[in-house]
Amino acid sequence: MSKISRKSRLRKGKRGVQKGIIHIQAGFNNTIITVTDVRGQVILWSSAGACGFKGTRRSTPFAAQAAAENAVRASMDRGLKQAEVMISGPGPGRDTALRAIRRSGVTLSFVRDVTPMPHNGCRPPKKRRV
Repeated sequence: MSKISRKSRLRKGKRGVQKGIIHIQAGFNNTIITVTDVRGQVILWSSAGACGFKGTRRSTPFAAQAAAENAVRASMDRGLKQAEVMISGPGPGRDTALRAIRRSGVTLSFVRDVTPMPHNGCRPPKKRRV
């Protein structure tokens, strides 16, 4: 690896952002928080599994809260002051993650639910005959 590319990678990783987008992906097994800049390039991410929760404890609201606090604290260290929040997924940690972000002190411009909803897409499986 050349010296120039290593230096540019370090500079890219350390860049500070004033405004960003916080994506909350709340699944049934894990909650993933991704902080991006306004162009959509990832600055940092955190998840319940990365915060040390394993197994069924990963899918709890408390684990989602810990992941959100971890992500927002690290992004505020990089200079984040204002953010938009995009919530996706039906998981149990979506509300507590949003509450943790609200308490953190970051100014939220808007909160949007971007969960994909089918417009009567795929045919459901046939009914069980028991």
